[in-house]
Amino acid sequence: MAAIDSAFSEPRLGESRRFAGFLLVGGMAASINVASCAALSTALPYESAIVLAYLTGMTTAFMLAKLFVFGDSGRSTGQEYARFALVNAVALAQVWLVSVALAQHLFPTLGYAWNPEITAHAIGVLSPALTSYWGHRRFTFRAA
Repeated sequence: MAAIDSAFSEPRLGESRRFAGFLLVGGMAASINVASCAALSTALPYESAIVLAYLTGMTTAFMLAKLFVFGDSGRSTGQEYARFALVNAVALAQVWLVSVALAQHLFPTLGYAWNPEITAHAIGVLSPALTSYWGHRRFTFRAA
């Protein structure tokens, strides 16, 4: 696991390699987010399912980013998770707005009817990639 960890987090590899690793682990977490939203939507209102699925994806993203992208900041895992949650609170607002706007406004206007809520949510989950990377790089996992 140490080899995988250092593959993305060592400083000499540069920011583009770290961002690629962030996108890779983020993609895995986003897949879990979207799948859990689909499952939760069968029992909950769509808007609630988005939030609960986001928390599932966020926890997955935290674990993967800490292990494989950013490494140890020198803070406790609890402190890092709290910082991760703050950055993701901003991203959650972005995901929710994009998802709901697409599913409830744009897609009906366009006549898009193939799984509009899941499609909207997938697009919404992708929308904060750059802002989240910057927040986690400069705040969550910045060296203490």
